Amino acid sequence: MKADKLYLVGFMGAGKTTIGRALAKRLDWRFEDVDEHIERVEGRDVSTIFRQSGEPYFRARERQALNDLLETRGVIVATGGGTMVDPGNRALMARDGAVAWLDAPFDVVAGRVPADGRRPLAANRAEMERLYNERRAAYAQAHARFDVSRVSVDEVVDHVVDWLEH
Repeated sequence: MKADKLYLVGFMGAGKTTIGRALAKRLDWRFEDVDEHIERVEGRDVSTIFRQSGEPYFRARERQALNDLLETRGVIVATGGGTMVDPGNRALMARDGAVAWLDAPFDVVAGRVPADGRRPLAANRAEMERLYNERRAAYAQAHARFDVSRVSVDEVVDHVVDWLEH
């Protein structure tokens, strides 16, 4: 899939930011994390935004962040875990670049995400698992799926680069 922009989608804890940074370095592209972009613009962290302004407000900021990055090329964009759920976001990303789903079983992502409040939707594990199962249908609409559960970051990067270059 030849593209000059790659959106990484998947559940929290799948490794979108870690793999995204490694991909950007390998390809000599820019890296953007949607959550970090929102935090810069808002001047507050995601958990504070959720607590003070609610999830609908955060989702609107997420849409704006994607729009802010539309003109940027040669970039890896690590999206939030819920970004792909919105049909408008899915359509925008699919038109604008390649979309890769970083997939891992629930027990793997749950083990990577602390229930300490930094990730507002991860505090309740039963709710987190419900979200995980609910969001998989949206993630499956990505252009490609990469299992990130039993491979190193470098191996995932190799697979994604091979896919992007062919």
